[in-house]
Amino acid sequence: MISRGFMVRGEAVNWFREARADLERARRALRDRDWALSTFMSQQACEKAFKAVYIGVLRVRPRRGHDLVALYRGLSNVLSLDGWIVERLPEVSQYYTIARYPNAGLEVPSESISEEQARRALEVAEEVIRIAGSIFEGST
Repeated sequence: MISRGFMVRGEAVNWFREARADLERARRALRDRDWALSTFMSQQACEKAFKAVYIGVLRVRPRRGHDLVALYRGLSNVLSLDGWIVERLPEVSQYYTIARYPNAGLEVPSESISEEQARRALEVAEEVIRIAGSIFEGST
């Protein structure tokens, strides 16, 4: 994937550091039983990790937007995610909107997002961070 000695731009490292911070926020929200916040922070962790790879590996500005499927599509030749993660990206991607706005889904996010949804989103975020993290080892 990435050769040894590959220099990662500082901006990419910053994006990845923030992705890790968002992952910790997702974990804290899960512990606090704030399922909506946990799903949103898991989505943000994935999005920022993907954008870090755009900047650090492809050396291009990441596409604008929050669609994890579209972001990953542009990275699939440099970032290899397991099939189950790719299958769950649409689920996690939707939390950018439905975890925050009462008019984005069928119900109020704080009342309708479940612990199971939060756990599933967190599993995806943890794997995305783990796999993307191999690019940034020693830089963060």
